Amino acid sequence: MNSPELDSRSARRLAQDELIAAEPLLPPPDLPADAKPLPLEAHLDRLHRRPVAVAGIVENGLVRPLDPTVKLPEHSRVIIVASETK
Repeated sequence: MNSPELDSRSARRLAQDELIAAEPLLPPPDLPADAKPLPLEAHLDRLHRRPVAVAGIVENGLVRPLDPTVKLPEHSRVIIVASETK
């Protein structure tokens, strides 16, 4: 079992996180009854961009690539895959 880590967020960040957590959940999307589920690959194909896997680190909620030569377009969407630290 992992031991809990000390919460090092600032008071401002804690308050912001509490506001975000208190927001009401979004309603489910209004889809027709005969809508078929699509795999994620079909959605990515519509964007006409190829997904790229980049090693990175998350610091204070921001994702930073470890390779300084990697340039992502502004407002890029990322999927974060994390591993447990032991």
